[in-house]
Amino acid sequence: MQQAATLTAIPKAGAARGGGRTGDVIFAAACRGAGIFVLLLLGAIIAGLFIGGWDAFRTFGAGFVFGTDWDPVQEVFGAGVSIYGTVVTAVLALVMAVPVAFGIAFYLTELAPAWLRRPLGTAVELLAAVPSIIYGMWGFFLIVPFMSQTFQPFLIDTLGELPVIGNLFAGPPFGTGIFTAALILAIMVLPFIAAVMRDVFNTVPPVFKESAYGLGCTTWEVVRRVVLPYTRVSVVGGIMLGLGRALGETMAVTFVIGNANRISTSLFGPGNTIASLVALEFGEATVGSLKLSALLGLGFILFVISFIVLALSRLLLRQRAPQGARK
Repeated sequence: MQQAATLTAIPKAGAARGGGRTGDVIFAAACRGAGIFVLLLLGAIIAGLFIGGWDAFRTFGAGFVFGTDWDPVQEVFGAGVSIYGTVVTAVLALVMAVPVAFGIAFYLTELAPAWLRRPLGTAVELLAAVPSIIYGMWGFFLIVPFMSQTFQPFLIDTLGELPVIGNLFAGPPFGTGIFTAALILAIMVLPFIAAVMRDVFNTVPPVFKESAYGLGCTTWEVVRRVVLPYTRVSVVGGIMLGLGRALGETMAVTFVIGNANRISTSLFGPGNTIASLVALEFGEATVGSLKLSALLGLGFILFVISFIVLALSRLLLRQRAPQGARK
């Protein structure tokens, strides 16, 4: 009787396994389709921007990328000023945001008391939920007056007189400009980078840190020699996430950058970025016009810049990774 029951159960188990294999095949096909859909969607966006901007690329050639003239009346368009503003504001934003984000993550994971970690971490995450238009209005009505009345005059009177770096802090204190835009961007990307750093710092096995403490390492030495090497890839990924946000930010930058189509040697001078220029000019572009083609070409260039930054970051990580970890 027991053997018969066992034999009877075998086909049912096989049928269940067969059904499970069918489910696995369907699930694998769905996941594969989702991955292919993402590639197709990205390719369609890039192709659409390139095709839309082809007239501008064909008309101006390399001058469209490096040219600094943007004159819709004469139909002369160059992306050099907006590319410069995009790169400079994003780099300055990271220079200001990364050390602060690291300090926040370091404090939350190593120094903060247990009762403070959750509310402070929640406050950092809430900063990421603030709409960019709010950051732009806050920057325009509060930060810009402070910059023009207090901060910029102080730096102009002190650092502006130095022989080498003085040009970076010269000019009239309008309040708006490259530096103000970078400051707003730094505040915007700060919560993203800090949240990623905090989460990856918490993934370090406690035994690693306890062993380092047992050998007499200080807290800073544990973070520098144990935590950062263990989480290097994820930390760089968080920084790249912030850089991507900084490169593509539109409204907040439009409020405070000054929106002037010229390259200034001073960080306090006005400028523009690709995103801010597209936001300002897109409403006046007509279908089929050279101006619309130039704006779509700017979008394509922004995609290329983002791709180059991501590729460089992956290359740097690959060069620093152990030989066994490389693929």
